Amino acid sequence: MRHLLFTLIVSLFVLNASAQIEKHVSWTYSLSKPEVKIGEEVELIFTGKIDKNWYVYSTDMDPKLGPQLPEFTFVKHPSYQLMGEVVPVHPKHKYDEVWQGNISIFVDKAEMRQKVKILSANPVIKGNFTYLHCIVDGDGRCIPGDEDFEFKGIKVQEVANTVTPASPDTMKAIPTTPDSAQQTVAAQQEKTNLHLPETADVAGGGKSLWAFLLFAFLGGLAAVITPCVFPMLPMTVTFFTKKSQTRGQALKRAFTFGASIILIYSLIGLLFGILGLGPDFGNWLSTHWVPNMLFFIIFIAFGAAFLGMFELTLPSGFVNKIDSKSNMGSMAGVFFMAFTLVLVSFSCTGPIVGSLLIEAVGGKLLKPVMGMFSFSLALALPFTLFAIFPSWLQNLPKSGGWLNSVKVVLGFLEIALAFKFLSIADQVYHWGILDREVYLALWIVIFFLLGLYLLGKLKFHHDTDLPYLSVPRLGMAITVFTFVLYLIPGLFGAPLKALSGYLPPQSTLDFDLYTNKGTVTQTTTGDELGNVRYADKFHLPHNLHGFFDYKQALEYSKKVNKPIFIDFTGHGCVNCREMEANVWSDPQVLKRLNENFVIVALYADDKTELPESEWYLSKYDNKVKKTIGKQNSDLQITKYNANAQPLYVLIDGNEQLLTQPTAYDLEVSNFVKFLDEGVANYKKLHP
Repeated sequence: MRHLLFTLIVSLFVLNASAQIEKHVSWTYSLSKPEVKIGEEVELIFTGKIDKNWYVYSTDMDPKLGPQLPEFTFVKHPSYQLMGEVVPVHPKHKYDEVWQGNISIFVDKAEMRQKVKILSANPVIKGNFTYLHCIVDGDGRCIPGDEDFEFKGIKVQEVANTVTPASPDTMKAIPTTPDSAQQTVAAQQEKTNLHLPETADVAGGGKSLWAFLLFAFLGGLAAVITPCVFPMLPMTVTFFTKKSQTRGQALKRAFTFGASIILIYSLIGLLFGILGLGPDFGNWLSTHWVPNMLFFIIFIAFGAAFLGMFELTLPSGFVNKIDSKSNMGSMAGVFFMAFTLVLVSFSCTGPIVGSLLIEAVGGKLLKPVMGMFSFSLALALPFTLFAIFPSWLQNLPKSGGWLNSVKVVLGFLEIALAFKFLSIADQVYHWGILDREVYLALWIVIFFLLGLYLLGKLKFHHDTDLPYLSVPRLGMAITVFTFVLYLIPGLFGAPLKALSGYLPPQSTLDFDLYTNKGTVTQTTTGDELGNVRYADKFHLPHNLHGFFDYKQALEYSKKVNKPIFIDFTGHGCVNCREMEANVWSDPQVLKRLNENFVIVALYADDKTELPESEWYLSKYDNKVKKTIGKQNSDLQITKYNANAQPLYVLIDGNEQLLTQPTAYDLEVSNFVKFLDEGVANYKKLHP
C-alpha cells in the first residue's frame, strides 16, 4: 500500500511538471480611429500575436465543418450599436481533406474587426470571445481560448443631432456568416501558400513539398514513355550526334536542348505564379463547382482520347511554324526544337502538367516553378543522357503496340481521377450524387476493366494483337486486381484508411456494417447506464457506451466498481478524431475500454448553455461558467492543470488519479500500457 501511495504521489508531481496551463496567443485591442462623432462608425480591432508553430481558426468558414470558430459576445449597452459581423483580416485558406471543406486560419498574427456605431458619449464596449488554437507540429494539441475584452479611451465629439439608441435585439451577439464575411475580405486575402493541419500538410509542410516534387519528377518520367514523346528520343538524339558535328558540339547542343525544355516548363510555372494564383484562387479552385466540374470534364475528355475515342492535337499550322524555326543556326534553333517537343507532346503531357499546376495553386512563385522544374528535369534527362551515350539507344525497346497500351492505362487513370473533382463539388454543395458507395463502385469497375485490359481480355481501336502476356504486364494486372479487392470491403463500411484523402466521407455511406456493428461485443448496454445525460447531443465512437457528464460517471463508477476513463475532447479536435480512428479502433484498446472502464467524454468546446441553476463561478479565473464546454474545460484546468485536447485521464469513483494522464500518441502499445496501469492501480486501491 505504501508503494502504491508513493507511486501515486510521484505521478502527481510528474503530472504537475509536464502538464501546464497553456496559452499561445496574446491579444490586444485597438480602434481604427481615436476620435469619432456621435452617429459615426468605428472599427474595433482584435489583434492576436500567435506563437511560432501555432495557428488560430478564423471566422470565415462553415461552422458545420467541425473546428470551433471564434465567437464574440458583446455586453449590451445603449451607447453603441453593432454594425454587421466580425470580419477577419488576411486569414489563409485551403481545402482540407479531413474536414472536407474550406478551412480558414491565422498564422503568426490574427486580426478580426467589428464595426460599431457610437450612439452617445463615454461608450461602454466590452464582452468576451472564445477561439481555438492548435499546434502545427509535435503532439497535435488544440487548446480553447477564452478572453474578456474592453475598449477604452474612445474620444467622442457630441453633435446636435440625436441618434436613436439601439434596440436590445440589435445588441445581441452577431453570429458569423462565412459567405458574407469571406466576400467582404476576399480582395484582401494574403496570397501566401499554406499547408493545413491533419491532411498531411500542416503537420509536415516540408515533407509535403518534397512529396509534391517527387510526384512531379515521376510525372516527367511517365511522360517520357508516352506515345507522344518516346518516338522522338532516337530522332532527337540522332540530330545531336550526326557526323558533321564534333563530340563537343553535340554535347553542347544536347545540354542546351535539355536546359531549354526545363526553361520552357519553368517559365510556365513562373507565369502561373506571377498571375497571383495564391490562396484566394486556390480556395475558389478547390471548392467551387465551376472549376471542379470543368476539371472533371477535361479529365474525362483526356481519358476518352487516351482510350482512342478521338485525337487531341494542337493546330498544325502553329506547330509547323515553331518547328520551322528549329532549322535556325546556333543555339536558337535548338531552343525552338525543344519548344516543338513541348508542343507536340502536349496531348500526352497536358493532363500531367495540368495536375501539377492545380496542386501548386497557392504556392506563390516557389511551388509552381519548382514543380515544373522537377517535371521537366525528368522529361529532359533521357534526351541529354542518350545524347551523351548514344550507344544506349540500341537497348531501347522499339516503338509499337506497347506505347498505345501505356496510353490506354493512362486513360483509365485519368477517368478514375476525374471523379475526385466531381466528388469535391458534390460534398461542398451537398448534391448527394456521388456518395461513398457510388464513388467506390465506379472505381471498382474502372480498375477491374483496366485489369482485364492488361490481361488482353479487353481491346481498343488502336491496340495490336497480344500474342502472349509478358511478366511485367502480368505483374501490373495482379497489382490492379489486388487494388480492386482492397476496394470492395469499402462498400460495406471498411474505412480504407490508405485512401481516406481521395474518398467521400464515411458518413455518406448508406450501408455501413463496420460502423453500425462495431468490432467488439458490448458488455454494457445503454439501458444499463440509465438515463445518460446529453446522449441526444454526443455519441462515443465504435459503438461504445458511456457518459457525457462527469458527476454521472462518478456515481456509476462507484455502483459497478470500475475505474473511469475520462476523454477530454472537442468537436473541432482533429487529433481526437485521429486517436479514435487509429488507436481506439485497435481490438486491444476497444476490448479494454469496453470491459474495464466507465467511459466519460467531456467536450471542452461545446456551446450548449446550461440552465442558470447549474452555472457556477470558477475558482480558476473568477468567471461564470454557463456552457457544457466551459464547465468541462474548467474541470480539466482546475483538476489536471492542462487545457489541451485530447487528454485522457484514469480515476476512480472518488476522483483519485490512477496513473499519469496521456495525450495525443498514435502508438497503440503505449495506450494499452496506459490503460493496463490504471486498471492494476485501481485493483490495489479497491481490492
